[in-house]
Amino acid sequence: MNLNKIILNFVSISFSILILLLVAIGLVELGHFCYEFGYRVFTEEPVASAPGTDVIVQVTSDMSEREIGEMLEEEGLVRDDLLFYAQLKLSAYSQKLQPGVYTLNTSMTGKDMMAIMAAVPEEESDGESGGENADSGDDGEAGDPDDGIDGAAGDLDDGVGGEAGDPDDDGIDGAAGDPDDDGGDDDQGDET
Repeated sequence: MNLNKIILNFVSISFSILILLLVAIGLVELGHFCYEFGYRVFTEEPVASAPGTDVIVQVTSDMSEREIGEMLEEEGLVRDDLLFYAQLKLSAYSQKLQPGVYTLNTSMTGKDMMAIMAAVPEEESDGESGGENADSGDDGEAGDPDDGIDGAAGDLDDGVGGEAGDPDDDGIDGAAGDPDDDGGDDDQGDET
């Protein structure tokens, strides 16, 4: 009788340890999956290296963001539609994808594709095609440091102004703020 009690306790403890080990292994696997998925959300590489393959896709107004991800996976543009959906929800492009026909490439990242599909299509005034809603470079925003066209405040390469610290300053227009300053040294030869 005493032996049966010892065996029953041993089996009970062994079973409890087995259940705890299975739960621990399950938690480790779940943690590994979550970490890997989270890591891929921010570091996922394109499906193919450059130059890739162009694929034409059509986004309709009745498609959800999840359906767009599924379509991109079916077309071979992304590896995982759930990953694309997570990237989209965590990005600034969530709820901003526009309906239209887009030429995407297998060498693009998910973020590149989102940027193209979220761009507001420009109206074509002279009959030229924008292709994949490409930016012409002159968006008319004041201070855009990379367009070099508008010459507005903050433009890094306009060469005009003479503000203090301007690398293109010619030293004639009063960089220190003195309207009578001619850029010369006023301390020399001023003995009266």
